[in-house]
Amino acid sequence: MPLTVAFQMDPITEVDIEADSTFRLAEEAQARGHRLYCYPPDKLAYEEGRITARAQSLEVRRVKGDHVTLGAEAPLDLASCDVVWLRQDPPFDMGYITTTHLLDHLAPGTLVANDPFWVRNYPEKLLVLQFPDLTPPTCIARDLATLRAFRAAHSDIILKPLYGNGGAGVFRLTPEDRNLTSLHELFSSLNREPLIAQRFLPAVGKGDKRIILVDGEVAGAINRVPAEGETRSNLHVGGRAEPVGLTERDRDICARIGPLLREKGQIFVGIDVIGDYLTEINVTSPTGIQELERFDGVNVAAQIWEAVERRVADSV
Repeated sequence: MPLTVAFQMDPITEVDIEADSTFRLAEEAQARGHRLYCYPPDKLAYEEGRITARAQSLEVRRVKGDHVTLGAEAPLDLASCDVVWLRQDPPFDMGYITTTHLLDHLAPGTLVANDPFWVRNYPEKLLVLQFPDLTPPTCIARDLATLRAFRAAHSDIILKPLYGNGGAGVFRLTPEDRNLTSLHELFSSLNREPLIAQRFLPAVGKGDKRIILVDGEVAGAINRVPAEGETRSNLHVGGRAEPVGLTERDRDICARIGPLLREKGQIFVGIDVIGDYLTEINVTSPTGIQELERFDGVNVAAQIWEAVERRVADSV
């Protein structure tokens, strides 16, 4: 049955159609006959008991430079939609958090993917804390003395903003590096959030594996290899994507976290694994399905929509 679907996202006119996961989800939805709308998060509103957005109808095509046709902007009562996709990129700031509170009001009549209550309560670098035996040694703190003690215990560490994204603000501090205090001063001047430090994992030189889970089940993985001289493996900072298989450890990790993700309505999730360690569980706006589809020939977008359609049908 055709569904009415709205995407809450950053401007679709600006996306890379060869890499963007939201574009691929919209493309697959259109092929399945669903009616599409999109709107940016700053067009979301609460109006006298209704959750609305100033939205535009959406038609997509895989043509560079001409990949989207948008209708006129008009008010849309999101309760009239079957599905709303929460797909804007982090940072996970108060603006982002506020949209999750507003979208909470659409339940149970409208399915929001991923479930905004648990997106708000399970941001990427915090959900992993529920699985300390799967993760590298980790410290979350704003206090400089605490961070210094962690550095002294592990010597070679990664330091980054707790709510950052895309590899921005990620620093490796080797035993010889004397910049911890300066970095703490810099981050403290920008906001009041804690920092996250983790023991550096040398296995990152061989790649940072992005594993896609659909409704708690493994769909596949890609490997993201850092550029020469770079610690970060994120694709938009020069990382290289390559095909990769899953190890027994990868499958064990997914088996541990998959049931929780499914229970909490996290339909499309991308986890990051370096060597034998889980480092992040990305639920806010995960990426990687286009690269996975190209490498493995698996229609991951279709798997995601099948999971969404099942949940909508089960709620009727």
